[in-house]
This record gives sequence, C-alpha cells and structure tokens, in this order.
Amino acid sequence: MLATKAPSRARGYKNLGTGGEIGGMMSPVDSRTRMTREFNVVVERDSEGYLVASVPALPGCHTQAHSLDELMTRIKEAIELVLEVEGAPTGNLDFVGVESVCIEA
Repeated sequence: MLATKAPSRARGYKNLGTGGEIGGMMSPVDSRTRMTREFNVVVERDSEGYLVASVPALPGCHTQAHSLDELMTRIKEAIELVLEVEGAPTGNLDFVGVESVCIEA
C-alpha cells in the first residue's frame, strides 16, 4: 500500500513554490522484497479544469482527475504500473524547481 507525505497546507502537500514537491512514497508491504521510493510529481490544471499529474523520472507516467486526492491515488497507481512493466529507473533526478518561460507564438 502507498502512503502520502503529510500535507503542509490543509491537504498536507509540500508547497511547490518553496522547492518542495507533491509526491508519493511507496511504503513497503514486505521490507525484504520492496524498497521505499520517492518520486517528484508535477501537477497542472488543463483547459477543461482537470488536474493532470506527471512523473518526470518515469517517461509516460501521467494521469488526470477532478480532485487532488483522486489525482494522488491515480498517480500512485500509475507509478506502480510503470515500475512493474518498465522496472525502476537507473538514474535519479533531483528536483530543482519549476520555471515559467515566455515565448512569442
């Protein structure tokens, strides 16, 4: 089963603006066979109002939902599925921050 980090605001998630991340930690069911992994999750809102989550360290790992609670449940499931099919990533990405870039289009 997966556990979510304790929220810092009403929901207990770290504030993205301070360099934290919204992420999930997989807690081991059996510590002899599973290890705890932490992944950064990027959360955005699309034009239709859905929350969209993606995991930069796991290409193709993304999902969407109407609420943050449902989104976190779904992204944890997506992470588990990617790890089951693709295996654990070999390199680690350190979360640095989120920047906005403006271009003329």
